[in-house]
This record gives sequence, C-alpha cells and structure tokens, in this order.
Amino acid sequence: MNSDPNAQVPVPPDEAAPLGESSTPSQPAPATPAASPPEPAPKPVSRGVVLSLGAVSLAALLTSGLLWQKLANIQEQLARQSADTSAQSVEARAVAKQAQELSHETAARVAVYETRLSEIALQRTQLEELMQSLSRSRDENLVVDIESSIRLAQQQAQLTGSVEPLLAALKSADLRVTRAAQPRLTLLQRAIGRDIERIRSVAVGDTPGLLIKMDELVHLTDNLVLANAVAPEHASALSQRQAVEALPTWWQRSFLVVLNEVRGLLRVSRIANPEAALLSPEQSFFLRENFKLKLLNARMGLLARQLDASRGDLSDAAAALTKYFDATSRNTRTAAALLQQVQAQMKTLELPRVDETLTALATAAAGR
Repeated sequence: MNSDPNAQVPVPPDEAAPLGESSTPSQPAPATPAASPPEPAPKPVSRGVVLSLGAVSLAALLTSGLLWQKLANIQEQLARQSADTSAQSVEARAVAKQAQELSHETAARVAVYETRLSEIALQRTQLEELMQSLSRSRDENLVVDIESSIRLAQQQAQLTGSVEPLLAALKSADLRVTRAAQPRLTLLQRAIGRDIERIRSVAVGDTPGLLIKMDELVHLTDNLVLANAVAPEHASALSQRQAVEALPTWWQRSFLVVLNEVRGLLRVSRIANPEAALLSPEQSFFLRENFKLKLLNARMGLLARQLDASRGDLSDAAAALTKYFDATSRNTRTAAALLQQVQAQMKTLELPRVDETLTALATAAAGR
C-alpha cells in the first residue's frame, strides 16, 4: 500500500477513454465476439477511504516500529540484566566458595583453638594444683619453722630461767602467721596470743639472785660451827691475860690461870641429835665437803633447769645444817635464813608452758 497522497488512483478504461480523446488519435477497435455479454463496471473507490486506509497503515507502521524498538530495548535490558545476573552469579559463587573456604579455615582454627583451650585448661588445673601444693608446702614449712623456734626458745628459757626468749619466739611466730594471712592458721594465731598473755601475767623467779645466794652459802660453809665443836671462850685470851695481870699477888694470878684451864677441860652442852656428838674431826671435814657438794648440786640443777633435783638437794642441805651444825651460831642462823629464802624462791621458778600453741601447731601440721 502506497501512503503517498500525490499518487494517482487508477481509473477504469471506459472512463479514461473520453478523457484522452483530445490528445490521442482514435484507433480502430478490435473485433470482439458478439456472443459474450458485457461485464458490469466496478464501482469507483472514494479518495477519503484511500486516505483513511493510508493513515491507518501509517499508524500501524509507526506502532509496529515503536513496538519493535520497545521490544529491542526490552531485549537489550533483559540481556544486560542476564549478563549482570550471570556476573552476580559468578561473583556469588566465588563469594560462596570463599565463604566455604573461610568456614573450613574457621572450623580448623576453632578446632585448634579448642585443642589449645583444653591444653590451657589442663595447664591451669595443673598450675592450680601446683600453687596449692606450694601453698600447703609453704604453710607446712612455716608451721615446722615456728614449732622448732618455739621449742628452741623453750629450751633457752629453761636454761636461762628467763621467759624473754620464749616471748620473743612467740611474738616472731605471731608476726609470721599474720603476714602469711592463711585462714587455716587462725587458730594457731589465737593460741599464740593467749600464750603470750599468760606468760606476761606469770611472775618468774630471779635465777641470778638464787645463784648468788647459793654461792654465799658455799662460801659460808667453812665458817659454820659444828654441833660437837668446843664452845668458844666467853672472854678473849687478851681479856683473860689482862685480868690475870691485874691481880696483886702471884698466887692469885696462878689460881686464876688454873681455874680457867679447869673450865676449859669440862664442857656441858645440849645436843638434840646424837650423830652430831659422835663425829670425829676427820668426819667433820667430810661433812662440810658433803654440805658444799649438796649446795653445788642444787646450783647445777638450777642451771640445768632440773628443779626437782635442785629442790631435793636443798632439802638435804637444810636437814644436814639443822642436824650437824650449831643452831645458836650466827653463821648457822645466816645460812639457815639463806636456805629458806632459796627454797621459797625455787617454788616460783616454774616457767609457763606453751602447750596450747604446740597443740595448735600439731593440728595445723596435720592439715585439719
């Protein structure tokens, strides 16, 4: 179909003939058969219809072009989207592969971390056990050191007769337990505090003073008068000589001298124990030496803190002093007074014991 409006429309031959009569010469008509009837002439097509059909054809063509262009755009867009989708799919596959590899690597790392974590947990358990063992060993060593120091201080206190070494050891033990800050040593710390207070409140005898008094007794032994010894003269020899020289006549002087000699030949005294009167001079020497040995043994027992043996020796010395020596002598009375003082002070020489602290140490060492 031609859409040009200037195009000419074909006309039937019957109508064209009259129009061309003036320009072309007439030609003779060919002969036609007489028997064929004449055909009806077609109706002429109007120009408006032709124009309408051309416009419709043109609109259809334009619409087809637009649709074709739109379809091409859609295809191009679909192709571009397909390409993008393919690229994204490839990229997604790569990312998925990387994610899978990363997951495998992460799983491997997690497995390694779990293994290391289990090893670390095992090491931590072992370390805690080691620390607890070291702590127990340190506490046990501390308990053993404290016990040995207290026992050593107790021996020193027994040897010196002073509680200062024992107090120093208890204070040092209390300070060490406080620094350790272990709950299981709380009972030990309380026991040490109670023992310190008890030792401070106890009055302890003066051992050096006792030793001095015993030395005085030993030196006084040689001057003691035995019960069977000759009684001393009532007047000195000088006074007797002066009295004799004062007499006017010689026979009076002679009589006074003889009278004094006769008085010396006879002695009357009262002896409570017969053994004292039967002592010979040799036995008197050994008696004094035995008395000294009793005092020296008591002194050694006091230094060795053998208080029972020392008290026994002092009792024997006091019995010998009362039995064999003159009770009316001044030296004997002095020695008896010193012995009584020493025996009285020996009763206060008992050092306080730290049994409560030692019991707490034994309990702590047993781990209870």
